[in-house]
Amino acid sequence: MAYKSEAKVGILSKKKNFFLVPMLVIIPILMMIICVGIGRFSLTPGESFDILWRGLIYGPEGVADVQGYSVVFNIRLPRIILAVLCGIGLSVSGAAFQALFSNPLATADTLGVAAGASCGACLGLLLKMNLLGVQLIALVFGLGAMVLINLLATKKGKSNIMMMVLSGIIMNSMFQAFLSLIKYFADPEDDLPGITYWLMGSLTSASYKSLLIGAPLILIGVVVIVLLRWRLNILALSEDEAQSMGINVQVMRIIIIVSATLVTASCVSMCGQVGWVGLLIPLIARMIFGSNNNRIIPACLSLGAIFMLVIDTIARAATVSEIPITVLTATVGAPVFIYMLRRTGGVGL
Repeated sequence: MAYKSEAKVGILSKKKNFFLVPMLVIIPILMMIICVGIGRFSLTPGESFDILWRGLIYGPEGVADVQGYSVVFNIRLPRIILAVLCGIGLSVSGAAFQALFSNPLATADTLGVAAGASCGACLGLLLKMNLLGVQLIALVFGLGAMVLINLLATKKGKSNIMMMVLSGIIMNSMFQAFLSLIKYFADPEDDLPGITYWLMGSLTSASYKSLLIGAPLILIGVVVIVLLRWRLNILALSEDEAQSMGINVQVMRIIIIVSATLVTASCVSMCGQVGWVGLLIPLIARMIFGSNNNRIIPACLSLGAIFMLVIDTIARAATVSEIPITVLTATVGAPVFIYMLRRTGGVGL
């Protein structure tokens, strides 16, 4: 299978990796400082850094530019943090699913988690719940989808990857049908436009209060995947080979799936359906760093954050009215993916 083939070294040597790793830490930080100053109220990187530094150390009283402090800390910073978290979460969960299923096209949609969380969030919007209520019901539906998939895929106490995938396809179709039903019953003038716009993805609703609910779940899931990243290499082997190395394959699969599901449901609940991140970023990381998940997962942390920061900044600053996130991720992701296919012929993805 192409996924397991010798695309293991990547396009960079170890010497180049030595210099690249610090850059993967520095660039996202620099991007945050730059992006926080871009918008209708523009700030230079120096001004943004000064406001962030003084605001974090001394509070509002330590910043001379009151309007700048309000724009940065009350409006843009929560959105910047959400963009980083979603970029990290979606890319890492995508890499985990791809490694787990030994399939470069596997994403959270494979398990129907995104569709379940989206269905829950749209139901919350239809019931006119507040933002926190929408987030909570989206998380419940996303995790509920995972539970149903495990029940369908488990037979005599055991589950296998193929049953998981097929169950995910069933759940995805079922939740898409429920989603269509919700849109059918929604008021075409009051509720339907909001539901349709939310499904296209947006970080507009970012706030510190919403981050307190969603961020811990994203961070927990990401940390678990990062700590277990070396075992993803073993799970790509046959089940007998993995067990001979002392790995409980069933337990490890469940842990990875639950962690990735938690991350995906949390991201979807806060910013809607955001496509391509979980597919594209792990593929780019694999082309650069090879197929070793010890390097792919950390690379996804940086590349996912950078990608979402750039996309969200374009979405909110390029035009007067905000561009939906998924429109931009698809506009960028599809040509890049086509280029990768043409360049590699599908081998080594």
